Amino acid sequence: MREIFFALWFFAPAGLANVMAFASGKIPFLKPFHYPVDFKLHFQGKRILGNHKTVRGFLIGTFSSIVATWLQAYLYHQFAWFSTWSFVNYDEVNPILLGFLLGFGALLGDAVKSFFKRRRGLQPGRSWVPFDQIDYIVGGIILSYFYLQLFWYEYIVIFILWLIIHPTASYIGYILKLKRRAL
Repeated sequence: MREIFFALWFFAPAGLANVMAFASGKIPFLKPFHYPVDFKLHFQGKRILGNHKTVRGFLIGTFSSIVATWLQAYLYHQFAWFSTWSFVNYDEVNPILLGFLLGFGALLGDAVKSFFKRRRGLQPGRSWVPFDQIDYIVGGIILSYFYLQLFWYEYIVIFILWLIIHPTASYIGYILKLKRRAL
């Protein structure tokens, strides 16, 4: 049970970054930052990423992850319960750096997947199973690994748990009419 809680707890900032990058498109005052991160450049006759990967999404997603990780460190220090369930000693990590690596890594993983998705001729929003479900997990794990190494089994639990969470959250977003497709 502790491993499941830790997998939810530790990787929640990366999951939040993924959600907030999408949700930032619904916030009117952020419209000026709706500019593609690929600067509308092309590679082999196709857009590198497309219009759906924006500066706004990267900024809001990464910022959300930083705030979430800072909040985790705060709760870790304020409530003994959190410190007994966490495998990370927040006295020894910089929550701003860890939050940045988790959030930016998740979004970078999504962008790398989008690059290959464009090469295959798949349209934005079109499902590409299983890559749409694992891109942010792999990206968040890889970037955060350079700062904080977990045990191998913790990565497996994180991967499996968040692989289940992603389609579940997508389906809920579809039911709530926040998304056009269930996956």
